[in-house]
Amino acid sequence: MASANTTEVRDALAREQYLASDDITTVLFLAEKLGKPLLAEGPAGVGKTELAKSWAAASGRRLIRLQCYEGLDETKALYEWEYAKQMLYTQLLRDQLKETLQGARTLGEAADRLAAEEDVFFSRRFLLQRPLLQAILSEEPVVLLIDEIDRADSEFEAFLLEVLSDFQISIPELGTLKACQQPTVVLTSNNTRELSEALKRRCLYLFVDYPTEEEELRIVKLKVPDLAPKLAQQAVELVQRLRGLDLKKSPSVSETLDWARALVTLNARSLDRETLDNTLTVLLKHESDVQRARRAMQSGGRGRL
Repeated sequence: MASANTTEVRDALAREQYLASDDITTVLFLAEKLGKPLLAEGPAGVGKTELAKSWAAASGRRLIRLQCYEGLDETKALYEWEYAKQMLYTQLLRDQLKETLQGARTLGEAADRLAAEEDVFFSRRFLLQRPLLQAILSEEPVVLLIDEIDRADSEFEAFLLEVLSDFQISIPELGTLKACQQPTVVLTSNNTRELSEALKRRCLYLFVDYPTEEEELRIVKLKVPDLAPKLAQQAVELVQRLRGLDLKKSPSVSETLDWARALVTLNARSLDRETLDNTLTVLLKHESDVQRARRAMQSGGRGRL
């Protein structure tokens, strides 16, 4: 995909059943060409994570995913030393260590001899690689997905700056490890908190919003082809209207697809009142939202569905 243009990017994603808009294909194309991380921000469930997965598949690269959460630190994202393995090696090499230290006249001399063998015990063989280090040390190009970065702490963001700026990682015992192949990095954010300017400055920015009615209908027809066209149209129209209500959580595209599959499973022929009542919780995940939607459906006023 090295010579890809925006049309080729769109077509490649489409082959993976990802229908990308012009801004998505343009920013992804530029991220590849400029070697910049891509920060995709927007509501949950609109296809940000799926974009990284689809691009990995389309470009024939392995996907390495780092799922962010509150309290995530360097050891969980980067590496840990396998101390148990080091201890095992120490025990197995005990006789050789005795020979190495034999004849040392002082503690200092013994320590110097032992220090000369540190590379045996502090080497990559004892590194338990976490996603960031896996991406850095991969000999083949990969797509690194840093998912829901807004869930991580600001301290972790600061740690990421070295990785995203120079694609290298500093390990005190080993020094600085530079990327064998610069990974394509996709960060996603559900915009639950403001990200730092330093992080944003290092990325190309992409806002992924809810799709238009036409775009969402195309997605439903592609992903749930067994749903009758008329019912698909009705379903998408209702989801679009639901998003216009003052809900605690609007239905995402992934929930639209879940609902479409549910309608197929139930052999629904139309969106009658009984079908809506029985399946509305597939779309809405808060009781207050369900009740608001039901009142809107019953109302003849402004909030009518």
